[in-house]
Amino acid sequence: METDRPRLWTKDFTIITIGSMVSMLGSAVAGFAMGLLVLDKTDSIALYALFMVFYSLPRIFLPLLSGPILDRFSRKRIIYTLDFVSAGIYLGMFVLLYMGWFSYIPYMLLSMVIGSIDSVYSVAYDSFYPNLVSKGNFQRAYSISSLIYPIAAAIMIPVAGFASEFLSDLSPLFLFNSATFLVAAIFETRIRTRELHVESQTQHRFWSDFREGLAYLKKEKGLSTITTYFFVTTLLGSISGTLLLPYFKTLGTTDVFGFAMSGVVLFSIVMASNTVGRLVGGLVQYFFRYPIDKKFLIAIFVYVTIAVIDGGYLFTPWWTMCILNFTSGLLAVTSYNIRISSTQNYVPDLVRGRFNGVFQMANMAGGIIGQLMAALLGTYFYTRGIVVSANAINIIFVFLIMVPNAKYVKKIYNVQI
Repeated sequence: METDRPRLWTKDFTIITIGSMVSMLGSAVAGFAMGLLVLDKTDSIALYALFMVFYSLPRIFLPLLSGPILDRFSRKRIIYTLDFVSAGIYLGMFVLLYMGWFSYIPYMLLSMVIGSIDSVYSVAYDSFYPNLVSKGNFQRAYSISSLIYPIAAAIMIPVAGFASEFLSDLSPLFLFNSATFLVAAIFETRIRTRELHVESQTQHRFWSDFREGLAYLKKEKGLSTITTYFFVTTLLGSISGTLLLPYFKTLGTTDVFGFAMSGVVLFSIVMASNTVGRLVGGLVQYFFRYPIDKKFLIAIFVYVTIAVIDGGYLFTPWWTMCILNFTSGLLAVTSYNIRISSTQNYVPDLVRGRFNGVFQMANMAGGIIGQLMAALLGTYFYTRGIVVSANAINIIFVFLIMVPNAKYVKKIYNVQI
């Protein structure tokens, strides 16, 4: 019965949720502001894409290398330490930008440092979070997790977009980000959950742990299939995503309910509609449970539908873009919830860090390859044609990778969690 389910909102779960929400408010602003700053200063799609590549570059190898370490050391301590460091970095960026200093190469190298921190943090967080969730509440917990970024982005990206029109420089946005990371870190130091994976370790054997993690993924056909597909879909999605802000920036002004909106502001509105869709989707999933034997089929439907929407919405009026992006965001939360709750439930805690490291490495590799391809393709071809082609190929790979291995993936997806 529903009343027999263990309580989800424990003290530690509440703390990690509040801390994540606060830090994501700043992250949503910083991600938008950093990309816009580089695009404004360089006025080059190629340099903008290269900047994104340098941010993502550490996220290829660091998740893979950090996984074995995170399976032996305190994930909680790493989480709050990295948030304290991030607060200091963004404070430094505020000071430099406030003083009017910008140089592309140092800024690009700094983005690598931020990318390194983000990559290790993501593996630590994904590996630690399931330990704060009571048995039987995985879907509800990940529906809450899936709400955090949409709420932050729905609030802050439009604010940042409008602020960019009126601020003489973007430095205040980075000061805000520094404050949010500091608050999040302070919250996270209050978590008291025991980390049993640390208590069970007797030796620290990095390379043997590393090899064991790869061997575990290799023998798990379902996990290998999911990881391979998400590498491909991230690559293709990165091609489209990298070109969106430069595309909207070229649109000039658009009439939105009688107001003349720049392409940058329109971009923030359209992206906000996607995050609102994610927010609604997360709320729905908190109260709704998927039919257990249909979760794989639901995931396949979602993968295909999102690709169709993302491939076509740039050909529509602005209000249709918002509706389609809202729908895409709603479906994306479904994809996220099924994938992450199922895999984190399936993978044992002792190797969870290693699996998450390999998975994120594959995603980041796909993202970087996509960004490099976007830099090349965006220089010579029409943006909307590139986006259509990338999403069409994405649909093909759903049927080349996921569908033929359905029996393996169903063992992970189609379970009660």
